[in-house]
Amino acid sequence: MARLDPAQYVRDVRTEVAKVTWPSRKETLITTGLVLAMSALAAVFFLVVDQVIAFGMRGLFGLG
Repeated sequence: MARLDPAQYVRDVRTEVAKVTWPSRKETLITTGLVLAMSALAAVFFLVVDQVIAFGMRGLFGLG
């Protein structure tokens, strides 16, 4: 069984983190804005679909 070496683990983690390509501030802001916009668009879409289905159900069953 391999021996656990916390110091080697930390060195390995630092090496791997150094290889990561981090996004710039501008890329992060653009991506965040796109995620928020798409979330809002999806929310509006599902609101409209829900209202259409509710309208259909009220018309079909005469409820409400």
